[in-house]
Amino acid sequence: MNKLFTPYDLAGTSLKNRVVMAPMTRTRTLNNIPNESNALYYTQRASAGLLITEGLPISDEARGYLYTPGIYAKEHLPGWRKVTDAVHAKGGKIFAQLWHVGRMSHVSVHGIVPVSSGTVPAVDTTVYAWIEPEKSGPVQPSAPRALTTDEVKRVIADFVKSARMAIDAGFDGIEIMAANGFLFDQFLSSALNTRTDQYGGSIANRQRFLLETIDAIAAEIGGSKIGVRFSPFGRLYDFGVYDGEAETWMSMADALNDRELAFVHLNYQPTILAAQTPPGFGAAFREAYKGTLMAAGGFTKDIAESELAKGELDLIAFGTAYIANPDLVERMQNGWPLSEGDRTTYYGVSGSIDKGYTDYPEYAATNA
Repeated sequence: MNKLFTPYDLAGTSLKNRVVMAPMTRTRTLNNIPNESNALYYTQRASAGLLITEGLPISDEARGYLYTPGIYAKEHLPGWRKVTDAVHAKGGKIFAQLWHVGRMSHVSVHGIVPVSSGTVPAVDTTVYAWIEPEKSGPVQPSAPRALTTDEVKRVIADFVKSARMAIDAGFDGIEIMAANGFLFDQFLSSALNTRTDQYGGSIANRQRFLLETIDAIAAEIGGSKIGVRFSPFGRLYDFGVYDGEAETWMSMADALNDRELAFVHLNYQPTILAAQTPPGFGAAFREAYKGTLMAAGGFTKDIAESELAKGELDLIAFGTAYIANPDLVERMQNGWPLSEGDRTTYYGVSGSIDKGYTDYPEYAATNA
């Protein structure tokens, strides 16, 4: 039986299908406050079983890119309430992704030196920052400083505060961004994490920051409203190989089994980066982790159905396809062709905010 369009019980949150819109940074807010265009963008895509927002910085320090909407100040709440109300009115469910970029930032974004697990800079990559006054563009990240032990506790508190704000704004839950070389990934890496306190050294110590954050958020909003995103063996943003990588991920699966979460979301891209992922990793992680498992990375409808049939995954997240196809669920259900997005409008706010953002039509509306 095809599973992709069947309902799913996500830790008490009823999803109408197993299609998830993956989190995608779109940089569409001039003042970091969610706006009417953001509300329209997510509402257009509410036929997905679950929407996950773009990464939402949990503080000024957490921000690595210009024009990304936040969720840490009272000014952010009314805009997000418009988003969640509109999505719910269309029968959709939506989680907020909470984000701290760590070393993937630049002093021009917020006026302070980026923080990380250590002091290793990200070199072969860029962030979207100020090239010069009033001119934005790609810039190499600034060299980071290491968070002190007390500051780690403060960042955990920032995550808890943002999680509570997300629930107060009407989100159905939150996803912790622990993937793609951002702050939690930087702590997990034995190459970047050179700490000598309780957050560095052994695998258990390097996992401590993330697990303490999960536990603190669970105490505030409940574990059933928490998802976590990982990118095992990911190499984005100058994030390299490190000793004990495989052991780190299998140990994390075991640790998360002790926490009743909504889901674990793997951005390990089995369909397009298989050479970087050890053979059998997906099956091994599925065996180790007993909760709801989601994956993203190059899925088509046919590949999604095949992966669901194997029983290794419960939900499938689609990313880029959702940019130009707000009605992606309906297109896949009916066999309608997919539109191609304009890559030049994936990011930024030059010209109209809505160009390449909310102006992609539904198939049925243009081919009636």
